[in-house]
Amino acid sequence: MWLKPEEILLKNALKLWVAEKGNEYFVLQRRRGYGEGGGGLTGLLVGTLDTMMDSTSKVAPFRILHQTPDSQIYWSIACGGTKEEINQHWEWLEKNIMRTLSVFDSSDDITSFVQGKIRGLIAEEGKVSGVQEDDPEKFREALLRFEKWFDLPQKEKLVTYYSCSYWRGRVPCQGWLYLSTNFLSFYSYLLGSEVKLVVSWNEIWRLEKTSNVILTESIHVLANGEDHYFSMFLHLSETFLIMEQLADYSIKRLFDKETFQEEPSLSDPLQITKRGLETNARNEQFRAFFRLPKEENLLEVYESFLWVPFSHFNTLGKICLSESYLCFASQDGSQCHVIIPMREVIGVEKPDRSSRALTVCVRGKRALRFSEVRDFERLGNAIRRRCGMTASPQHSASTEGIRGECQNLINHFEDNPEEVAMMVGQKESSKTVSNEALMTVFHPQDAENLDPKMLKEKMKEQSWNIHFSEYGRGTSMFCTKKTRDLIVRGVPEALRGELWMLFSGAVNDMAVNPGYYSEIVDKSLGTSTLATDEIERDLHRSLPEHPAFQSDTGISALRRVLTAYAYRNPKIGYCQAMNILTSVLLLYAKEEEAFWLLVAVCERMLPDYFNRRIIGALVDQAVFEELIRMHLTQLTEHMTDLTFFSSVSLSWFLTLFISVLPIESAVNVVDCFFYDGIKAILQLGLAVLDYNMEGLISSHDDAEAVTILSKFFDNVTNKDSPLPQTVQQNSVGNNDKASSLSKVDISDLIKEAYEKYGDMKSEEVERMRKRNKLYVIQTLEDTTKQNVLRVVSQEVKFSASQLDNLYALFKRQHFLSCYWTMNSPVLLHHDPSLAYLEQYQLGFHQFRVLFSLLEPWSLCSDNDALFLWAFRLLDENQDGLVNFKEFCCALDILYSGTFTNKLKFLFKLHQPPVSDLPEDGVIRKSPERGKGKVDLQAYLKQWQDEILKKEESIKDLPRINQAQFIQFSKTLYNLFHGDPEEESLYRAVARVTSLLLRMEEVGRRLQEPTSPTQAAPEGALLNREACSTPERSSDTPCATITLEAGSIPQEVEWSFAFEQILASLLNEPVLVRFFERPVDIQARLDHAKGAQLKAKTNK
Repeated sequence: MWLKPEEILLKNALKLWVAEKGNEYFVLQRRRGYGEGGGGLTGLLVGTLDTMMDSTSKVAPFRILHQTPDSQIYWSIACGGTKEEINQHWEWLEKNIMRTLSVFDSSDDITSFVQGKIRGLIAEEGKVSGVQEDDPEKFREALLRFEKWFDLPQKEKLVTYYSCSYWRGRVPCQGWLYLSTNFLSFYSYLLGSEVKLVVSWNEIWRLEKTSNVILTESIHVLANGEDHYFSMFLHLSETFLIMEQLADYSIKRLFDKETFQEEPSLSDPLQITKRGLETNARNEQFRAFFRLPKEENLLEVYESFLWVPFSHFNTLGKICLSESYLCFASQDGSQCHVIIPMREVIGVEKPDRSSRALTVCVRGKRALRFSEVRDFERLGNAIRRRCGMTASPQHSASTEGIRGECQNLINHFEDNPEEVAMMVGQKESSKTVSNEALMTVFHPQDAENLDPKMLKEKMKEQSWNIHFSEYGRGTSMFCTKKTRDLIVRGVPEALRGELWMLFSGAVNDMAVNPGYYSEIVDKSLGTSTLATDEIERDLHRSLPEHPAFQSDTGISALRRVLTAYAYRNPKIGYCQAMNILTSVLLLYAKEEEAFWLLVAVCERMLPDYFNRRIIGALVDQAVFEELIRMHLTQLTEHMTDLTFFSSVSLSWFLTLFISVLPIESAVNVVDCFFYDGIKAILQLGLAVLDYNMEGLISSHDDAEAVTILSKFFDNVTNKDSPLPQTVQQNSVGNNDKASSLSKVDISDLIKEAYEKYGDMKSEEVERMRKRNKLYVIQTLEDTTKQNVLRVVSQEVKFSASQLDNLYALFKRQHFLSCYWTMNSPVLLHHDPSLAYLEQYQLGFHQFRVLFSLLEPWSLCSDNDALFLWAFRLLDENQDGLVNFKEFCCALDILYSGTFTNKLKFLFKLHQPPVSDLPEDGVIRKSPERGKGKVDLQAYLKQWQDEILKKEESIKDLPRINQAQFIQFSKTLYNLFHGDPEEESLYRAVARVTSLLLRMEEVGRRLQEPTSPTQAAPEGALLNREACSTPERSSDTPCATITLEAGSIPQEVEWSFAFEQILASLLNEPVLVRFFERPVDIQARLDHAKGAQLKAKTNK
């Protein structure tokens, strides 16, 4: 065990220890009297002494000491009761510490580092053993340190913490890594040197495990252009998993705006726990592997053997139980897995307690026998409970009786197939829905056709029928290596729709949602949205050469499926490439089946593919580039920039090669995709590049490389396809040139892809996806930022670095409104499909915080009405949100505007808003995507108005009344607080206001000579006195002042034009100097950056 470092002076110690091994920094010692030789008389005395001591005083026979270089002082850092135990500690020191110590120049630094590391390991061991769960006091202490060191808002939830080393250059700092809901934080304090780091999860570009010469294993974090390395974790994999989960959670919540309604443990950012994150990761892996609906969660896991009848042996694996499914996956390399929906289970029997086995009977005259299940009774009861069966406590029924009952049920269902349909949840579809696959309608198979292709097709069907007889058919079919071999050879036309439904998991979605598709078709048809407009535009571009889509039958079915899906998932709505994919699905599956296949592809198999930013496709392209570097080194040496392959392969991923291959060849690729997921597409992409390696290397530019690949795809054929020429696609390239190239059969290409790259693990692909997702999203965010800055920079005088800092503050303020709640109006109304300038906007409350940090004069300090008026003044389109351009233009006036422009801004600020702000602070006039029709004419008119908008003349400004003038004067007084010339500025304002009031009185007397007393009523004189008093009245609410002034009768009110105020103020040089004084913009930005979180807290 590791020990708290204690100083030992060996020079004055008894010779009770023998050195076993050592180096420059550490020595491993054995106590005399133990081990080989016994140590003679001295060893005998030591052994006797140890034996006589009580258990609390006994000394461990082995220990490790740390020696301070060039010193006789040693520190005890570890001890062990056995040689094996102490050797493990020694090996850990050699592997993780030795190479690190060489970077230190001072011996004191070395000793401090070793001591800090050992103390961290001791704390880590205590926490891993259950400190957080069993000893909340330890976690509370860590929470107090976290709050004290980082000064984050109290709402921030600490999830967990770890001891580790943070590398600053080549020197490590031993400290603590704190992982909270929104931040990654590190703190270290050694020898008077404090290191503090706080990084938002949404700022991270890369998060990965790495290793190099100095660091055997470390975690690399790239954020804000800086690399951070953390190492020397006691459990690095566990730490990385939690970090990965938190980063992914932040991305989904802040960028994708997910609410996690199906994940209670993640639905509230204030209640996130380490256990909840680990559970979520486990559930995601479970659903992805077995292709289960997103509602399913892994509840129980049992290790067992499954009897595989076709192979006549037991395969070791794990039973995974969810609410509605019983799944099994082998762990012995046999690649066998089976999924049993609980709705298919008709009985559970336990034949023999001694073997700890149970047999599950399912429809189709099949039974699965699990043996050596540690808690088989609990598993049996769990299955019965989920199937609605009553468990017999005594299990008195005989095996034969149970089997007979199962057989009777099977026979009954075979005689009454309509009841089977009812039990699996299928109802009669709507009359508007087609109940046949389009290929069946437009290309029915001729049973008497005996040409070679049809004979081979029949042989394929026979092979699959044999497979079904051995492995089962339907949802509970065994999937093994043989299944994959049949898939690679090609699926028969007649079985394609059935197998696609099975392997994708869509069969389960459809079974548990009876009548859903017909209902949603009825609701969606006739609606008019942006999505339906795009669908209508693309309907006749979907496989236009195929007869099925040259008729109203195919077009109508395609319209219904796409419109229904857009209605179901307005977040996606409709995206180009969905029409091509759905067209192929309709050829081989019934209309309702095609809908559920589309659901499986868009929401489970290809997440985030079909949206405006196609993030999922870009992530997989990044994975593809990584695989090219790993497997096609010859190509990467020739083409160092692989972005070409990203652009050319985008359609491969979005359409599963359907857009580049003839339809008869593309369906074979779709077969593999539904069985192996994206892994099949990545493998095929590598095989295509490998096949064209020579041509790509010899190509001179991108255009030539594109031509090479296009010609290759034109020459991919399917020699076994039974489809007639009227259905098969013709080569789109130059037929003469295409004929000169050798033909490539799709089956051979797929087989080669599996042989060369089939060892690629799906789990590794998922890890690569997660690793690249952060980088892809941040790259898109950076592109958005550059576009926004390019537009805004033409309107303002800020430098490029200042604009960059402003954007970071603005975006962070947007996220701050989302960090600690799932119901933020800004979060709920954010739409990533909007224009660049509208990506991140601030509601009134977020605007109030940020504007108060950046305004140069404390303009709206403690005055909510002025904040509201400033917000309304900047909100030009009156949608209740301020975008970055509007925000920057206002600050540009306050920082760099002329005296006239600054005064004009203040003048307009005191003209009240047209309408009130809603309670949530957000008004959105633009419809949500996919739910309402977008008024394109209104957008065009707004764009035209922007172009034609001219500089506002001071003569166009309306006059301000007496109440507004009083508030305007008070605002001027508030600006000068703390200024060196404060007294002179107050006097100047007093002179200006008095002069303006006297001018107004004179003017009224000239207009009304018969009523001089009415020109300056008592209320106005009182207000004049208030304005001319050089004392601030900021403690008086402005709303009250305005109301009192507004109560004066209308016939005696006076007003001022902007020209009058401007002319009067220009006569006061001290005021002109104040407004023209330059502002230290960078200082304001730095102040806002440091105070932004605190401002949120104190709000």
